[in-house]
Amino acid sequence: MVMMWDLQGSSQPRQQFSGHSMVVTGLAVSPDTSQLCTGSRDNTLLLWDVGTGQCAERASVSRNLVTHLCWVPREPYILQTSEDKTIRLWDSRGLQVAHVFPAKQHIQTYCEVSEDGHKCISCSSGFGGEGCEATLWDLRQTRNRICEYKGHFQTVASCVFLPRALALMPMIATSSHDCKVKIWNQDSGACLFTLSLDGSGPLTSLAVADTVSLLCASFSRGIRLLRVDDSRGLELQEVAGF
Repeated sequence: MVMMWDLQGSSQPRQQFSGHSMVVTGLAVSPDTSQLCTGSRDNTLLLWDVGTGQCAERASVSRNLVTHLCWVPREPYILQTSEDKTIRLWDSRGLQVAHVFPAKQHIQTYCEVSEDGHKCISCSSGFGGEGCEATLWDLRQTRNRICEYKGHFQTVASCVFLPRALALMPMIATSSHDCKVKIWNQDSGACLFTLSLDGSGPLTSLAVADTVSLLCASFSRGIRLLRVDDSRGLELQEVAGF
């Protein structure tokens, strides 16, 4: 089940979306906030009307155990990763598969779309350096693989595009079960900095907080606030925890 709250209203949910038969593992809101797409380990995607709470579309693909969903900015498309090692692009107009990217060798755990909607990144499970990579894809005409980012030694759980205000070059960041957050040159694939959050356990999620900060969720030490500092060359520092 998915629940929606009004942050300025009651402590009770404003809307409930119930339709999956197993745990909900992906959620994406449309750019105009009128629709919600949810994905589950039951192999289905559901498209909801946010206002009424009614399910408008349902789609099912065999073995499509959803791991993450991301709506493409200013487009009717939804990006989805799966335990079947594939990345799918769905057209919300009828909830049909518009494109399937070439299958990877490992489970795809997460996906993120750039602000301009031209590129996306996905990340892979793995162990001992096998798999454990993030991959940059073209979302436009060719939809080809552009670059891979290799250097983690366990599952890469999350990946984000960093704000362009941070540096002259485009960059991405990844977090992994190996307790490390890495910053990469988006174009060359070079690792620019590695921060080890020892004792945190697997790092489970990463999000941009503002133009210079990231939030990193960990298994053992809650949420860590990380700050990018480029005053003496690019560095990533842990500045607070919650």
